[in-house]
Amino acid sequence: MSDPAAFNLQDELQSLADPAQYQFDHEQDLSQSTPRALLQDILPSLASHPESITDPVIFDTLRSILKHADVVPGPVMSTLLDSLLEGLTGVVERVLRDEEGYLAGDRESETEDKRAPLEMYAFLLQWFVSAAEKVKGSSSSAAAGSLPADDADASPVAPKVRKGRKTGGGVAANATRTPAAKKKEAWSWIDQIPALLTVICKTLRIKSHRIWTTSPERDVFITCITRPAYHISESELYMKHPPTKLLLYKLLSLAIKHHSHALHAQISILQSLQYYEHLAEPMAELLGVLAKEFDYAQLGDEVLREVGGRVFGAADSRGPRSFSKFLVRFSEICPRGVLKQLSLLLAHLDSESYPMRMAMVEVIGNLIRELALSSDPSLSTSTPTDLPQSQPPKKQLTQLYTLLLSRTLDLSSYVRTRTLTVLTKLCDLPTKFPAQRLAMTRAAVEMLEDKAAGVRKGAVGLLGRLVVTHPWGLMHGGLLALGEWEERYRKVREELEGVEGGVGVGGEEEEVGEEHVKVEDGMEIDDEGGDTEIEDDGEGDGDDTDDDSDEEMPSDPNISSETSSAPVTPKKNKKKKKKKSLKPRKSSLNLESLKTLTNEQAALAALESNQILHLRLRKKYYAEGLNFIRMVEGAMEILTQLLGSTNKAEVLEAMEFFRIAWEYQFDSAELGIKKMLHLIWSKDNNSSTSEDGKELKGVRSRLLECYRSLYFDPLPDMEPKQQVNRIAKNMIELTYDATLAELTSLEEMMRSMMDDGQIHQDVIAKLWQVYSSDKQLPKPQRRGAIIILGMLALARRSVVTERVDTLLRVGLGPLGKADLTLARYTGLALQRLNGSAKKIKGSLLDKTLRIEMDNPIFRKLQDAVEHPCRSKDWFGMAEQAINTIYALGEHPDELCNTIIKNLTRRAFMPRPKAAAATDPDAMDEDQLVGDKSVDKTEDGDVTMTQDGSVQDEKEKDVGDAFELSQLLFVVGHVAIKHIVFLELVEREWKRQKDEKTAGDKQAAANSPNRAAKDGEELDQVAGNAEDEIGDRIAGVRETELLYGPESLLAIYGPMLVHICGSPHKFKNRTLRAAATLSFSKFLCVSSQFCDQHHRLLFKILETSKDPNIRSNIVIALGDVAVSFSNIVDENSNELYKGLSDGDLVVKKNTLMVLTHLILNGMIKVKGQLGEMAKCLEDPEPRIADLAKLFFTELSTKENAIYNNLPDVISHLSIGDHAVDEETFQSTMRYIFSFIAKEKQAENIVEKLCHRFRLSEDPRQWRDIAFCLSLLPFKSERSVKKLIEGLQFYRDKLHEETVFTRFTEILAKARSNKSANKPDTELNEFEAILEEHKTQGAEDQALEKRVEGKKAAAKKRATKRTARKKQATPVDDEDDDMYL
Repeated sequence: MSDPAAFNLQDELQSLADPAQYQFDHEQDLSQSTPRALLQDILPSLASHPESITDPVIFDTLRSILKHADVVPGPVMSTLLDSLLEGLTGVVERVLRDEEGYLAGDRESETEDKRAPLEMYAFLLQWFVSAAEKVKGSSSSAAAGSLPADDADASPVAPKVRKGRKTGGGVAANATRTPAAKKKEAWSWIDQIPALLTVICKTLRIKSHRIWTTSPERDVFITCITRPAYHISESELYMKHPPTKLLLYKLLSLAIKHHSHALHAQISILQSLQYYEHLAEPMAELLGVLAKEFDYAQLGDEVLREVGGRVFGAADSRGPRSFSKFLVRFSEICPRGVLKQLSLLLAHLDSESYPMRMAMVEVIGNLIRELALSSDPSLSTSTPTDLPQSQPPKKQLTQLYTLLLSRTLDLSSYVRTRTLTVLTKLCDLPTKFPAQRLAMTRAAVEMLEDKAAGVRKGAVGLLGRLVVTHPWGLMHGGLLALGEWEERYRKVREELEGVEGGVGVGGEEEEVGEEHVKVEDGMEIDDEGGDTEIEDDGEGDGDDTDDDSDEEMPSDPNISSETSSAPVTPKKNKKKKKKKSLKPRKSSLNLESLKTLTNEQAALAALESNQILHLRLRKKYYAEGLNFIRMVEGAMEILTQLLGSTNKAEVLEAMEFFRIAWEYQFDSAELGIKKMLHLIWSKDNNSSTSEDGKELKGVRSRLLECYRSLYFDPLPDMEPKQQVNRIAKNMIELTYDATLAELTSLEEMMRSMMDDGQIHQDVIAKLWQVYSSDKQLPKPQRRGAIIILGMLALARRSVVTERVDTLLRVGLGPLGKADLTLARYTGLALQRLNGSAKKIKGSLLDKTLRIEMDNPIFRKLQDAVEHPCRSKDWFGMAEQAINTIYALGEHPDELCNTIIKNLTRRAFMPRPKAAAATDPDAMDEDQLVGDKSVDKTEDGDVTMTQDGSVQDEKEKDVGDAFELSQLLFVVGHVAIKHIVFLELVEREWKRQKDEKTAGDKQAAANSPNRAAKDGEELDQVAGNAEDEIGDRIAGVRETELLYGPESLLAIYGPMLVHICGSPHKFKNRTLRAAATLSFSKFLCVSSQFCDQHHRLLFKILETSKDPNIRSNIVIALGDVAVSFSNIVDENSNELYKGLSDGDLVVKKNTLMVLTHLILNGMIKVKGQLGEMAKCLEDPEPRIADLAKLFFTELSTKENAIYNNLPDVISHLSIGDHAVDEETFQSTMRYIFSFIAKEKQAENIVEKLCHRFRLSEDPRQWRDIAFCLSLLPFKSERSVKKLIEGLQFYRDKLHEETVFTRFTEILAKARSNKSANKPDTELNEFEAILEEHKTQGAEDQALEKRVEGKKAAAKKRATKRTARKKQATPVDDEDDDMYL
């Protein structure tokens, strides 16, 4: 190949397609000579004369080394690359010099001289790049992310990919190698790539059209010289190397811009997007560099057109992901280029592939951002040119927002979530779009009820961002309290009506009103006054002395302006609009009077017009703000429900929203904050990672953070004393109007914070100061202080141990007697003296503190209980006082005996006549108390008073109903607390016995001869002793408490039975409630007493009209069941009746008690599970949620739902308890979701088929068929059992609904059938079903015809009978009988 022209680049490239078969003349055998020696022979020639590459021997030697690159050492390849790059550089520099000094001459010979070396070097470099990854010792090549498919020899290095990535690869890996390793492994391909790309970039600076005169030849060379770039880009590892990536962009841009490489590059880019997902964003960046730095946007337009014309199916995965990333990245870099081709790309909004729809959502968001941030709104080229320059951006923005909001209704939850994410980012734009923000708010509120948790989370996040970035904060600081905004709107509306009703507004008002409707831009509305002063106000300069305008006008651009350029654009239009607006005013006024107006009158008219415009803008401003506030307030209920979601990310987002809403003073935010408090019981306290890669904190820790930021974190610029006062005030306010559940959750949170040391001692001191203050404080404030102190004492007992005297002086002193709720919580705080150590199951250790009975605490408690009082709050106080006595007292029964005796004397002591005369007044007080609560005393008081007057006449004694209620309440509570105390005594005896036994064992162990024998005896004695202790305590409870001759409680058992059993005598509701509650507690004491009198309790449950009594009985029955399960189990049907109670509280308590009893195995389910199933569709959400929780827990029990399923179906389908079909279907759909085992499904199929045989009602047929259709039919056995049961339901198939259900079952069976099995059996079954349906329909038609003929015959017989004039009465009776 002495002639350079003999080298044909196109032919050589085609031959190189298969390197193993590539043949050339002077191929060297590397087995006889080393590659290093061959290379050393030709290097001097190449170094001195780069054009010597055209020498056939040199060229073929280089080709020989490259052909066997897999056996060539790395250092040799590195030397080879260096020589090739130096040679090509030398040729290129010569070419560039020739071009600079280009003169007329022998151009053809020069061209040939330049052309051959360039083509040979390009050929060798392309070959080198493809062969470099085969080189031994190439750590970076082993780490390459992808290799060409046609390189069969590349497969051996594939396993090294992970190794290279693990060690870091490339430069980082080289940096950590030892010098010896570097010397041994000098070859690193990734480090050679930048130098290679730099030389190719330099090569592309030549003017190729002067060397290659024909386009095909030039295209071959450019394709060859750029092929290394494309090959390198196919490796994800190389594209992560920033220098390599930037050089690739530059190289390809030069080829496209100066060497007509655009078409080839377009094809390569599209292929890269199709097959290499990692190239999606780099290709977008390449087009961005080409458009911005090389001023060549045409290629980007062409690629976008190609992408816009592609169609992606729902099954495509890799292609849509890659193209979607490309579109998103390109819209970020060149949004204007995408905007020009948007009409073509919008077709992907309807694509079957959801990744493409997601990409288009992000693209639209990027375009909105670009248009909103653009300072020149006329840059858009996709809008009509005949519109004014200020209109296209606004119109485009409106259209883009509309498109974006329409995606909130997309079928894919991923698209809906991405839409919300994009909208959330758009909230941060400096320009606010009030109309669009309201639409976004409306969409977000609607999506709070989406079925996908990710969508709901996105909607909550969007609402929170809308609140934080809202544009209605310039005038009043940004707070969004609904009441304040309504008041502002009302005032400005009244002010506007007053001004518009004034003299001289007339046509000016109409003209302004029209402009207000037509023009949305607030600045243009503001300019309608036609006065330069108005322009200044509209621009917010604030030079006007009018306070209102100075305050209002800075918000004007954000009231209705939709682009940030609004303050700039109106300047040209102002003059035009002034002229237009002045003309109608002239036409509406008398021309003669216009000439006579003075300058003062003209200024006054201008000011009036300006005032109207200001007021209208303020009214619009407030109206938009009110709309936003009302929409957010309307969503609070749903947001509160989301706090109970099972999705962690959703809960955290809802918590963050309520924190934001509370800071912006939304009225309903406090409800969410209180609801959030219950999350303190969440067990999830570990951080995790969400789907989008963000770290999610634990729910509990996030809750504590929220409450700290809202209530406990110090505020800047506030004195320490003020900080303490603020924190204490916040803690106290948390207790205001709190329910028992909220106080329990707050207690847990305070305990947790106290354990972590987050409550400062100064705050505790301030709480004590509030509690013990001698000033007249609001009752809730003092109560809140002691509530919080009691909560803190759970974690640290010293909080109350150091202030016992204060507790006795305040809570159980005069203040406590005046405020019984304060005394109640004081008693609760005193119980903290005992500590909060929880009993460990099976442990005999007792850490409780017991105090001698002569302590002042017990005297104060006794005084509080015995103090005369007629308030309903006394019962709560007395309960806690007795709890405190039993929690702290060494011998609580002694003190309680005294209290009961004293209350008995007071209740039954003879009353003087004066007292009897004033008794009605006392009962009136009780009535007032009753009016505030359920303990109404009106009927009872009147009856007791009347009885008293009658009995006084007969000189008989009468007691007071309220005092008797107090006595019975204390008796019942002492009884139940004494049972608990007996358990503690039993545990203490066992502990003492255990210590003694342990001591005896130790002593026995010291005597080796008798150790074994004594040990066995001691174990036996210890076991017997524990049994004796248990039997002794049980005997006390069973026989002595209620039946012992010396028992005080035994006196009151018959009294309670008498009062509860005589409602006609004892009509006082407070007395009946207290007696029933105490009677219920007595039933828990003794099985003998319970067995004798439990039917009375069920009778009261059935007949009582007081929902509070019924509710208390239901709860008491749960306690009785714990103590004596057999007695309640026998009468469980009565308990289930509470599920049908009309009162919500009774129904809820019944459901909770039954849930507890059933799940813990205390009562057996005997076919009543259908009543529980009815609650699944209860209209009250709390009842339905509790029922769902019950069935979810029941499903964890072995076969519990499966065993009771037939009874549930029968209960709901037929009989007195049946529900409508729709309710039946929704209920069974939920219950059948727990039938997961295939064996269970098979048995249910068989049972349901047999049930068809016994049913005659079409409603039953439909219900059974529906239940069958709910089964999965995953196995052949299920289908087989269905086919075997054909004889039982074939005569029911004429019912259309039944046949439809079996059709659904067939479709389900076909979908679950394995592909390799024929459909013969199912097809035959389908044919049989069709046949029996047709036959059944014919039978039904025949039966109807027979019935019709019978009816006609009866009718004719009746007519014949009527014609007979003389008919006997017997005949008439017979006719009537047949009729």
